[in-house]
Amino acid sequence: MQDILQSLETEDYRFLVGVVDGPLTPAKRLRRNLEALEDRGGAAERDALCRSLEHEIRYLGSSDIAYGLRKAMGKTPGVAFSAIVRDAANVLKVPVRRLGADRELLCELVEDYVTREFSRRLRQEQQELLESLGIDRQRAAAFLKRSAGVFALPVFVQAFGTLVVDGLIKTMLFGLIARILGRQLSARLFSFLFSRLPWWVGWISPAAWTVAIGWTALDIQGPARRKTIPIVLYLGLCCNRQKGEASPGPENDLPKADST
Repeated sequence: MQDILQSLETEDYRFLVGVVDGPLTPAKRLRRNLEALEDRGGAAERDALCRSLEHEIRYLGSSDIAYGLRKAMGKTPGVAFSAIVRDAANVLKVPVRRLGADRELLCELVEDYVTREFSRRLRQEQQELLESLGIDRQRAAAFLKRSAGVFALPVFVQAFGTLVVDGLIKTMLFGLIARILGRQLSARLFSFLFSRLPWWVGWISPAAWTVAIGWTALDIQGPARRKTIPIVLYLGLCCNRQKGEASPGPENDLPKADST
């Protein structure tokens, strides 16, 4: 988990701290560590913040009921981060591989969730979302007809290019996170995040955002899961972002033309 946390931007940390911190689970040390990193920006401050983040996330993931009691008693039970990822996948009803590094599990989770949810929608809804991402009506219709209800990210990339696929993933995942966190908290966290990290808003239009939130009908039980699942999804988005940054190419610049 530390290798993922260490690779994040300061704005990512602020988002995660905003999700963890709350009236029922205050994280004073975490906030202090974040302030220290923002003030000085050194390796020591980053290490301290990442350790605190892991501590809080593992606390959250270990149990809903006993969380507050264990925290008050100063105990450090926690569970492996991979167990938290698998728990999130179980709630989202997304199968994950038995083995794999945390980064691989996160990427697989977000990609499989997006393709599954897209495939479950009516043709008209799929068409609407593709058009909201800037895809021409005829191209979108031709793609959906040719796919015959079978979707995978490589197919999307071949048809529309990586920018549009990134937009699809970001739009649907941020829509899900917003639904779980609630309108007020998500608006506050997203407004800061989007203003500081423009990458996040690329290929996310107001129309697509509305469609994605409307698709989400997930009821998360338990206060801890309402934090751990958005954290897992956001870290998955960060891993997906970093994967794209590590393999730049011409296909990342413009959507490819549809061969149909």
